[in-house]
Amino acid sequence: MDTNKILSADFLDLLFDNRNKDYGAYQLRRTYQSRVTRALFFTGIFVGLTFTGVVLASKLEPKEKSTYIIRDLTIEDIQPIEPEPIPEPPRRTEPVHVQTEQLTQFAVVDDNEVIEPPPTQDDLANAKIDVVKTDGVIDEGITTVQNLDDGKDIIEDKIVKEPEIFTKVEIDAKFDGNWEKFLLRNLNVQTPIDNNAPPGNYKVIMQFVVDIDGTLSQIKALSNHGYGLEQEAIRVLKKATKWEPAIQNGRQVKAYRIQSITFQVTEE
Repeated sequence: MDTNKILSADFLDLLFDNRNKDYGAYQLRRTYQSRVTRALFFTGIFVGLTFTGVVLASKLEPKEKSTYIIRDLTIEDIQPIEPEPIPEPPRRTEPVHVQTEQLTQFAVVDDNEVIEPPPTQDDLANAKIDVVKTDGVIDEGITTVQNLDDGKDIIEDKIVKEPEIFTKVEIDAKFDGNWEKFLLRNLNVQTPIDNNAPPGNYKVIMQFVVDIDGTLSQIKALSNHGYGLEQEAIRVLKKATKWEPAIQNGRQVKAYRIQSITFQVTEE
């Protein structure tokens, strides 16, 4: 490069002096600033269009789908249904006292030394042997009672038959696992929103039977809110197959179980 051009030349001209400027590196460095400016310009346009599209889409979305949200899912137990009281069995009356004869120890003595003669065979046939002699009814060989059960002499104990399905037990049946996590994982909490349920609390009360082997049957809803809530609760309960049966008198029994699920729909 000529000496008189050094002061007016820029850094690139000095760097590529006496080099092949047609190789490409010179041209890339010479146009670098303009290429960066164009890239930033088009990037800004793209970001602006994307932001505008998101804002317009949020404003055009139907309000009824965005104004309701599920705030809470409440799970609670309900006390079992009280069973009907069992009637008391009839009371026994005092048994009738049976005639007795005193036990006699025999010894050979003179007639004038006999204080009291022993009972005859006829007396012993109608009485029991005891330590003392008492009056009473004739001994017929069985224990008798009076004026019971329309003149019958013997009352049979009435056996209280246990119900096939218990409504009240000492230990309720329970889910084998975390019941709340199971419901939160399987329950569709969007059901009331999808069915246009207005804001409010909807307590769905379910009743079902837990068998001795832990299976569920007779699943039904005791409430009737609609909006698909009862059907959703029944669907989820049919998936809950692992249950521990109820305990009554130290053994597993078939019993009813009541569970409530509360859907809460809140308006923003």
